Amino acid sequence: MKISIGNDHTGSDYKKAIVAFLTLKGHKIINHGTDTLDGVDYPDFGHPVAIDVESGKADLGIVICGSGNGIAMTANKHKGIRAALCWTKEISALARQHNNANVVSIPARFTSIPQAIEIVDTFLNTDFEGGRHATRVDKISCT
Repeated sequence: MKISIGNDHTGSDYKKAIVAFLTLKGHKIINHGTDTLDGVDYPDFGHPVAIDVESGKADLGIVICGSGNGIAMTANKHKGIRAALCWTKEISALARQHNNANVVSIPARFTSIPQAIEIVDTFLNTDFEGGRHATRVDKISCT
């Protein structure tokens, strides 16, 4: 699977650990995130991930910032992107099963790196259930 990842300064260590985990699993990674702790603006890293998923260059996306909110809001500005803020693996599973989320947003200040890896692993290995959920998902986009 091809996965696009982006992060601000609060997610640098998270991204490194997640990329190492995903690489071991055989996934191809498109890295748009910063590698430093120097302050940066999360939209500069969220937009490229959303564009990759939106265009089909990547199958799924991962975005990381302090709360997970700002970078999720950024990604969700793109047509066809359904970025879900997930702080547990259970929420990650539901985001895929019920909302067909295609980008997972991780709050670095509220999860540990092992939790973040578990969230990502669950996200990638959970399928959309369709059915009644598809009708709801079809109503999300305004464009």
